[in-house]
Amino acid sequence: VLLLGAPRGVGAGPGAPAELRVRVRLPDGQVTEESLQADSDADSISLELRKPDGTLVSFTADFKKDVKIFRALILGELEKGQSQFQALCFVTRLHHNEIIPSEAMAKLRQKNPRAVRQAEEVRGPEHLHMDIAVNFSQGGLLSPHLRNVCAEAADSIYTRQEDVRFWLEQGVDSSVFEALPEASEPPRCGQVADSGKPCVCRYGLSLAWYPCLLKYCHSRDRPAPYKCGIRSCQKSYTFDFYVPQKQLCLWDEES
Repeated sequence: VLLLGAPRGVGAGPGAPAELRVRVRLPDGQVTEESLQADSDADSISLELRKPDGTLVSFTADFKKDVKIFRALILGELEKGQSQFQALCFVTRLHHNEIIPSEAMAKLRQKNPRAVRQAEEVRGPEHLHMDIAVNFSQGGLLSPHLRNVCAEAADSIYTRQEDVRFWLEQGVDSSVFEALPEASEPPRCGQVADSGKPCVCRYGLSLAWYPCLLKYCHSRDRPAPYKCGIRSCQKSYTFDFYVPQKQLCLWDEES
């Protein structure tokens, strides 16, 4: 049972993020450990898990800036001449009803740390066309978390035109964003033979378990409903984005 109690991380010093480690079942049935951190001072949440193939997936929600950041560190196949790992960052608008608030996440605790969690609700998958690049050197203007989270992916940070419009209306400087080449609809990378040719790459990731809603309980002793737990969700995302060379998208062979 995951309950809302006293904030975790007490004694770790002021402003220290509260961390919770949870064992979760992935969509393919395998079990991994997920780390969830909440920083109520910065009003942010981060989640990190390692997939069975070694890929490290992280998700950061910045409530102050209405930004969410997905990062994947994908292990390269050295025998195929790939680098040790490849990093990707996808940045989209955060809607505040997508995940529980940071102050609630900071209070989450579990009675049985060995229990394997499975999401109660599978939310509909999202397919996103990432048509804008984020300028890493200016990324701090969009979210202070971006410089740290996407450091390894400095040349591979993508977002969408519709989210850029929203952030520009919020006062974010336009120097943060750069249009990607609009070649006459380049083909999908899986259909390109020449590893030096540009193409549209596809990458999918899943958040196997995250607290998406607060649960409220009723009691005769209390006049109003009170927070008493969370509902957990699973959600999959697919990102399409332009790469100047197919060799930057070698996992897309099977598509």
